[in-house]
Amino acid sequence: MQLYSWNVNGVRAAEKKGFVSWLLETGPDILCLQETKALSTDLSEPLLSPDGYHSVWHSATRRGYSGVAAYFRKSLEPLRIEELGVRKFDDEGRCQILELESFVLVNAYFPNSQPLRARLPYKLDFCRAMVKLGKELRETGKPMILCGDFNIAHQEIDLARPKDNVDNPGFYPEERHAMDRLLRAGFVDTFRHFTPEPGHYTWWSYRTNARARNIGWRLDYHVIDEALLPRLKESRIHAEVPGSDHCPVSITID
Repeated sequence: MQLYSWNVNGVRAAEKKGFVSWLLETGPDILCLQETKALSTDLSEPLLSPDGYHSVWHSATRRGYSGVAAYFRKSLEPLRIEELGVRKFDDEGRCQILELESFVLVNAYFPNSQPLRARLPYKLDFCRAMVKLGKELRETGKPMILCGDFNIAHQEIDLARPKDNVDNPGFYPEERHAMDRLLRAGFVDTFRHFTPEPGHYTWWSYRTNARARNIGWRLDYHVIDEALLPRLKESRIHAEVPGSDHCPVSITID
């Protein structure tokens, strides 16, 4: 099974750049999107129901802001689809909980902590909510796969210029420590499980030709319960895919 995740930075903009064609050509079993910036009622039929897929959407109450969505092959009907159940996060369209037969897929768009740590408390509350959710799901016997844009570069190897960004959003020590706590709670960064070397990024600023120069940050993840490690076969970054300032990431599991 192939699971993809992608911050599209506006799904309507991505549609104009060939998103639906990419989805049908790539053919993931499940695709999670973040930062959709749209209500489902505003979207075209090809975007809502691409051939062979159905989609579920959780939008922010504020138009044109945040939001997550997931595409499933029609043979993979989820057993349960829920929001997080925390109003301050649900109002911003931050999370979908998608239960399948042997695991629960959590599609999350982590908040940006913003300059001067303006939203850092909100961000850290969301990080704690993800750890709590993962532990609760483990107790039910359905381990968690958490994917999305974490808005965190965990280690110095996860961004091109760590010394220049030590006090910038996404690389604040408090955010990195929150990522540490998630991994210490029995979860695994799938990409680092296979790829320990630096130079691999998932987001590049639109300014200064950063993507062509690979001056980027690794902000997008699949993190899995360690109980799922025997089933994990691959974790990839698809830096060659255009259409957003982020690129897709994927895992393959049995």
